[in-house]
Amino acid sequence: MASTDTLRISEIFFSLQGETRTAGLPTVFVRLTGCPLRCTYCDTDYAFEGGQLMSLQQILEAVAGYAPRYVCVTGGEPLAQPNVHPLLTALCDAGYEVSLETGGAMPVEKVDPRVVKVVDLKTPASGELARNRYDNLVFLDRKDQLKFVLCNREDYEWARMQLDQHQLPGKVGEILFSPSFGQLAPRDLADWILADRLPVRMQMQLHKIVWGDERGR
Repeated sequence: MASTDTLRISEIFFSLQGETRTAGLPTVFVRLTGCPLRCTYCDTDYAFEGGQLMSLQQILEAVAGYAPRYVCVTGGEPLAQPNVHPLLTALCDAGYEVSLETGGAMPVEKVDPRVVKVVDLKTPASGELARNRYDNLVFLDRKDQLKFVLCNREDYEWARMQLDQHQLPGKVGEILFSPSFGQLAPRDLADWILADRLPVRMQMQLHKIVWGDERGR
């Protein structure tokens, strides 16, 4: 198989979606290897390197073995591998409901329009604030989602300002505020959201509540 038809894959596994609008639903995850970011709270640093080369056909066969409805392509940073685009298109063509989780430092305009884009905006405490590509916001629509992982009150205030500055509630279907696991108390974040009456969805990492840090979950 030619190199143009391969991707480096960290893992493919079947689990419950832990975040986003489809949280709790059985989903196949295709985790690609490699990421240009080094967020302070990263919980998938094992995907920075390693993995195995797989052809597009091998990936599709592995996914089909679980007979899923939902498929999530994640990383690492999936958009760091150009061949992710034919993979996303092939998954959509196969009839799956496909989402893409991206850290927001790579352009999203070439993503198949059928894919639900879940895009991070990196907060100050992430250590990667300067890597945000705000021009990506132009390519998001009401099926897409924006995620903020919040480590402290400063992150929360910064994220709250982004809602107004970029008129985010009108751009995407969901704005997700997630407390960084072990850094920000979920109750604090819930209280702040309610006090400010923000039009956001607070989310927890369901997979961590159920399985902890077990890999492949």
